[in-house]
Amino acid sequence: MDIFVIFAVKSEDNRSIFIMKITDNIIIYEAHEFPQLLMQPFYSDYVGIVICHQGMFRFCVDGTSFVASEGETVFLSKGVMFHVQETGKNLKYTLLFYRAEQIRHMLGNTVVTMRLYATIYPKSCHVRTTGYEDMLTSYALMLRKLELEKEKSGELDAYCVHEQKLLLMAVTYRLCSIFSASFKAAGKEMERKIAIFESLVLLIEKNYMRERSVAFYADELCLTPKYLSVLVKSVCGQTVQQLLFKAMIRRSIYLMKNTTKTIQQIANELSFPNASAFGTFFKKHTGLSPKHYRNWEEGMNRDFILYL
Repeated sequence: MDIFVIFAVKSEDNRSIFIMKITDNIIIYEAHEFPQLLMQPFYSDYVGIVICHQGMFRFCVDGTSFVASEGETVFLSKGVMFHVQETGKNLKYTLLFYRAEQIRHMLGNTVVTMRLYATIYPKSCHVRTTGYEDMLTSYALMLRKLELEKEKSGELDAYCVHEQKLLLMAVTYRLCSIFSASFKAAGKEMERKIAIFESLVLLIEKNYMRERSVAFYADELCLTPKYLSVLVKSVCGQTVQQLLFKAMIRRSIYLMKNTTKTIQQIANELSFPNASAFGTFFKKHTGLSPKHYRNWEEGMNRDFILYL
């Protein structure tokens, strides 16, 4: 799936210019302003990192407001609605959004991938000081340089492509290291909860298109619906249904971006009674109707420049 890379550069009158190109990553390095795209509700299906070097910014994730200040890093999970609400004076930040699917074949089998999922994405958003802000910024800079090289030459050679994937692997494993340390500190009880959570994620990925009741998943895991609901809430801060809805939205967006299926056909595939019911569901979770979302995506599939 194509997404955007955003290069922040300066014009002669010192305005920030955000140049956006179709690519597999979103990278903004040491910028002072956010592009308009991120100042409005933005469905993020990427692993997201935003490092606040100085100043502060306020942002919203799935309806909840957060603040990031100097020296803090924002970690965003996949499948969230994200937008920046306010920025302070002298803001400077680095942002890296990327899709782990690019390197899934290098990470190993599904079990490994799901463990990474459970480690990185337990909650929709974390804001914390990790001690690794400089390292994460360096990774973003190296990835940005590769994107700029690709922009200049038209494509990367095989060595640079592999280098890019290795850098994304390094970022992914660093994130796992950061979050696994906090899980280890929590003890064996948290490890057991994470193991159940991983099993639930696998079940959801396998069954979400036809099974949407908490009772079904609880029964598959030999747990009561109440116990499963409490456990999932304690691990990721979301309900089982919210996890199901995220999987449905991800699939919906994939089908709208990558196929020519009609809205009715997509509704049928996702087991909705009709296109209207699917449209109501989709708009509730993304802020756009399926038709408007598809039109918006088609409009975004052209290069453009934002002057701020």
